[in-house]
This record gives sequence, structure tokens and C-alpha cells, in this order.
Amino acid sequence: MALKRVEKERIKDSLLKLQSVANSLNQVNSTEIPHLEDVQECLEDADKILGGALRSPGSGESRK
Repeated sequence: MALKRVEKERIKDSLLKLQSVANSLNQVNSTEIPHLEDVQECLEDADKILGGALRSPGSGESRK
């Protein structure tokens, strides 16, 4: 099923927010946040999944 335009916009917005959080966490002392590696891995997975959803057939965007 193809994503509607508004759904794609929401996913793109969420993707940018996740990327911003990931970049911010790179500036934090890893000893200050318990399980930071797990959080970063989760953010990376979410980035891949949401990016894939935007590139999936029927989404209106080509694969990169």
C-alpha cells in the first residue's frame, strides 16, 4: 500500500528528529547515560526502517 503524502511528510519529520537526537547523543559523555550504545543502536534501526518505508515501492520516491 502506498503512503499518502501526509504520511510521508510525518515519517520524514520523524526521521529528521531521530537523526538530530542521534547527532546530539554523539556529543554526550557515554559514561553519563546508561545503555547509551543500546539507545544509539535503536535510533540507527529506526532510521533504517523509516528510510526504507519512504523508499519502498509505491511510496513515490526512488531507491537511493
